[in-house]
Amino acid sequence: MALLKITDASGRQWEYAFQPNGNCTIGRAPDNSIVLDDPRASRYHAHVAAAEAGSFTLVDGAMINGELRRSANKVFVNGDAHYEHQLKNGDRVTIGASTLRFEQRAEERTTDVRYDDKPLGHTQLVVSANDVMRTMLHSKPDVVTAAAPTSPARDKVLEALQRKANILSALYEMSKTLSSVFDLEAIFAKATDVIFRSTPADRVVALLAEGNGTENPEDVKLNPIAMRARDESLNNHARKLSIGRTITRKVMKDRVALLSQDAASDEEFAGVDSIVSQGVRSTICAPLIGESRVHGAIYADRLDPFAAFKPDDLELISAVAAQTAIAVENARAHERLAREEVARANYSRFLPEYVVQQILENPDSFKLGGVNQTITILFADIRGFTRISEHAPPEKIVGLLNRYFSAMTDIIFAHGGTLDKYLGDGLMALFGAPTTTPEDAANALNAAVAMQRRLLGINVELREEGLAEVGVGIGLHTGEVTVGYIGSERRSEYTAIGDSVNTASRLESNAQGGQILISDATAKAARSRYKLKPREPITVKNRQQPVVLWEVDWERASGAF
Repeated sequence: MALLKITDASGRQWEYAFQPNGNCTIGRAPDNSIVLDDPRASRYHAHVAAAEAGSFTLVDGAMINGELRRSANKVFVNGDAHYEHQLKNGDRVTIGASTLRFEQRAEERTTDVRYDDKPLGHTQLVVSANDVMRTMLHSKPDVVTAAAPTSPARDKVLEALQRKANILSALYEMSKTLSSVFDLEAIFAKATDVIFRSTPADRVVALLAEGNGTENPEDVKLNPIAMRARDESLNNHARKLSIGRTITRKVMKDRVALLSQDAASDEEFAGVDSIVSQGVRSTICAPLIGESRVHGAIYADRLDPFAAFKPDDLELISAVAAQTAIAVENARAHERLAREEVARANYSRFLPEYVVQQILENPDSFKLGGVNQTITILFADIRGFTRISEHAPPEKIVGLLNRYFSAMTDIIFAHGGTLDKYLGDGLMALFGAPTTTPEDAANALNAAVAMQRRLLGINVELREEGLAEVGVGIGLHTGEVTVGYIGSERRSEYTAIGDSVNTASRLESNAQGGQILISDATAKAARSRYKLKPREPITVKNRQQPVVLWEVDWERASGAF
């Protein structure tokens, strides 16, 4: 069974299982197979076509009126943009700020292998991953001083030197290739090629660890993402063989490369259905150790029960694993940075930069599912906008709104606020979401004053363009609300709801152009240094007591905000 594990921009997670030979469409439109709540996703962003052979091809865009129309923001697979890509187990697809992980169950994967829990054979050699390069590259063959130039001993020395030169050449070639490769399949294909060229391995399996690296090494699930046999004649036999979980667990736990063989010769395992009984005599497993975690392992074996690996083979495969680990870590970092870039662009539309940075660095610290907290809500609306829109060309109206919203949004962000939404010619902003501070009310009030002052400059620009001036009415209220991603399964947005939101909106509707009206709760929380003028209390729906009102005398206040 093949499926996609999806996390969209709202944080919602679910799975989509592919139907045999069925196509899957992805996008914002509600008639897609996978509906993404993501403003950076196109209505019909991509589709996945299934083939009879059990393969699935991801295509950027959708067929509309017989024409393939590409998406606006592209489709990224493992960090790279693709128009078409045949999906492989473990591929991560990024659309906007949404991620989709492709998984294909074992019975359908070409890299299908089985695991067993049989005991280790006789362990010939264990090499610490940290000592691999030093052991292999700096060890010197025995120097023969008295032997003749053509003696067997000298030939042996020359053979050993030639072998090390070949290994160095292969590793150098591998490092050059992998320095700019971010596709896991290409990384493991290159690693396998070097192993087959430099060792007698008959089968090589690349195993990638699930999770984030904080799990118990013995409990980490290893997914086979690539498996190759030395030649076609060995393929069928190789696919029937299992992988020793005892070996992989020791390698992951102890961070060592291990060579195991001669299981039948160990008295301890006498009578056990061992590795030899299934045609595997000699096995090497080396960990993929990066700076941040163990990413998985490379598993190689001989299929001839009368053939065995040598210690040199263990050193070579360990060195290849070390290089592969660096490439895997780079690929995952590249993918993470690509996701963060998309997420930053998405979050930056309504959150200040410092909050975006906190979310990217520690996403678990924000309870975006919905929490109750005390915040200050700001509503602002243009007065006289209808009059302007009746007499000005549409393009000038759009230009005015863009100029106004850009200026006001910058001010909100500069004072630590979160842009909730645009409401026609108005806006709603939150101060204290997603994180609260003691200065939320003061920041909201300072932002409101800065918005009124900035409007003075905008009006100068409007006069120069022959347009009528506008005024903005602003209302502020402080109180408890519910904030988080709120909506339906198909459409949700980060917002605040509650009586306090309604109160702030009512204050704004009572404010004339150029006025800032604040509730008594905001006045007390902000500890305002502005002069406040009392206004007649107003009644608000669902409130028994009238709301005490103050008008901020911002025109006579000094200082920049």
